[in-house]
Amino acid sequence: MLKELFPNVVLEDLLVATGETFYMTLLALVGTVIFGIILGLLLYLTSNGNLWKNKGFNYIIAAVVNIFRAIPFIILILLLIPFTTFLLGTFRGSNAALPALIIGSAPFYARLVEIGLREVDKGVIEAAQSMGAKTKTIIFKVLLPESMPALVSGATVTAIALIGYTAVAGVIGAGGLGDFAYYYGFVRRDFDVVFVCTVLIIIIVFIFQFIGDMITKKLDKR
Repeated sequence: MLKELFPNVVLEDLLVATGETFYMTLLALVGTVIFGIILGLLLYLTSNGNLWKNKGFNYIIAAVVNIFRAIPFIILILLLIPFTTFLLGTFRGSNAALPALIIGSAPFYARLVEIGLREVDKGVIEAAQSMGAKTKTIIFKVLLPESMPALVSGATVTAIALIGYTAVAGVIGAGGLGDFAYYYGFVRRDFDVVFVCTVLIIIIVFIFQFIGDMITKKLDKR
């Protein structure tokens, strides 16, 4: 049916592009969650009134997070071309897009992690400290489990942002639906292709949102 409605769309290439978008989003999301949680924990733990209170270190981490959050993603991709080329030998392709995707989204997710950690009841943390719990125990047994619904919700928001980032990365040859829409649609003035890619991106967004909301509801004990 799709072939009949849009005869100029190459279905095999479109399927490949859709797979590349999923691939980039999922791998980048894993990296983003890992680095984002680390940064978010550092932001939270070194802030005033918390376990590792350190104003200077907190300022440095916050500055790094804010700087990378402030850089528009398309500019960040261009800035990271030398780094990506050094790391992978090329700046084109789905794998080459991953460093920029992770570096661009991890600071955003880190702030969501920090917000989620701040929502944890201080009384629970103080109770754990009074029982002699070490910092490692408090992090893995109290902070992360108690903030898990917020962390998953934040990861869902970040995943949707990443889908948009993959489309932007496609403009410089990263692959995926953004690349397909630009080169097969916009460049060739075939806006049927652009429309189909847009619909597929929207469907992918709905899939991630649905899965994220479902997991969040199961984790939320309230």
